[in-house]
Amino acid sequence: MSEQESLPLNGSPIKTYFHYAIPSLLGLLAISTTSVIDGLFVGLFLGAEALAAVNLLIPYFTLMFAIALMVAIGGSVLAGKYIGQNKPKAASAAFSQSLLTIIGFTLIVASTCWYFDRWLFQLLGAPETLFSLMQQYFQVIAFGMVVQLANLVMYYFVRVDGYPQFGTQALMVGAVTNIILDAVFIGYLQLGIAYAAWATVIAQVVQCLFLLRFFTFRKRQLTFTLHGISLSTLLRSLYNGCSEFINEISVGVVIFSIHWLLLNNGNEQGVAGFAIANYLLFIGMMVYYGFIDPLHVLISQNLGAGNTKRIQAFVKIAALTLGGVSLLLAMIALFANQLIAGIFLEDPTSAAALQAKQFMTYIWPCFLFSGFNVLLSAYFTALHQPLPSACISLSRGLVLPVIFLMCFALYIPQWHFLYALPLAEALTLSLALILYLRHKKGFSSSTTKQASSLLT
Repeated sequence: MSEQESLPLNGSPIKTYFHYAIPSLLGLLAISTTSVIDGLFVGLFLGAEALAAVNLLIPYFTLMFAIALMVAIGGSVLAGKYIGQNKPKAASAAFSQSLLTIIGFTLIVASTCWYFDRWLFQLLGAPETLFSLMQQYFQVIAFGMVVQLANLVMYYFVRVDGYPQFGTQALMVGAVTNIILDAVFIGYLQLGIAYAAWATVIAQVVQCLFLLRFFTFRKRQLTFTLHGISLSTLLRSLYNGCSEFINEISVGVVIFSIHWLLLNNGNEQGVAGFAIANYLLFIGMMVYYGFIDPLHVLISQNLGAGNTKRIQAFVKIAALTLGGVSLLLAMIALFANQLIAGIFLEDPTSAAALQAKQFMTYIWPCFLFSGFNVLLSAYFTALHQPLPSACISLSRGLVLPVIFLMCFALYIPQWHFLYALPLAEALTLSLALILYLRHKKGFSSSTTKQASSLLT
């Protein structure tokens, strides 16, 4: 085993963690920057209506990304365990199966929704006045997501095979390409909302071509193969990645609920305003995932090797890092909201800009809790314990936010319904800490047995 391959098992915990975390953070920031820059160009050059049109499609996009993340993370954690057990053929089967699954699924869904796009827009609760803008964007991006989600799966498996820097380079190539094309198509040529989608699609194709270089690496352990693929392995991967699915799909459900509450009050400008506030939440979550995603690799491989103490060391390092980052993000949301709103819209005194500023003053406490919730959810996933992970994900991402949103809107109208989001995160953290402390009691004495019996 080479030094690069053995780093998760034998390297210094702090150096190893940041060896994986920094590329992961840069890569996910590249993803979030792309999305935010898209919104920036659409808002500045095409207006609040175009920004609202794109953001009304977010529940659909989150469904697709949720399934892709479930496949990618569930499969890569399984592959990481096999790599830790020195079973490269089994790891390659998990990789190939995950890639084929997401390509096939995305093609089927894209074909169906492309044909029934107006029905989809109605289902998302969009007003008919925005259908034309939504259609121009969606008919381009729908099939482009086949490449985009395949890239996502590739990224996770490239990292688990010991090439986190290469995965980050691929993401940054795609991000820079997207930003340049946005600037040319929307900023300079002013071609319209469809070309914001074309910028994304072309950038994803460029990123895909870059990622294909992985198959030329001589020291890689993962190969594309049709041998060893089985339904039971796929179901096992999906089951283990279900908490990540819940994390992502819950975002779509919550955003859909917020859009519905805003539009039910005739507040179309509020949709654009919330889009800006949500971009800040999105960037925050990408930062959290950047520091948390390395744990999927580090914990899964050390679990396969039975290294209990290293697992706890990596979790402590991640928790301390997230504490500082969370405070910084909360301060930005609380004290720099006017600046953020002004960046996205040409008129900082418009209704959408003013509402964006107001919304950020409601949601800033989310940053104090959400990072730790995602950390503990990822911790349980990497230990192949999807049930507590799913409980945390369901609580913070779906059950409590939706219940509190409706309760605030219906029974406590004097309080804005967006206060539901930080309240849900705070209560979930209490649940997550209880689950973690209960699990930790027996972890030290049982991890080696779990690695050798439950995971074989």
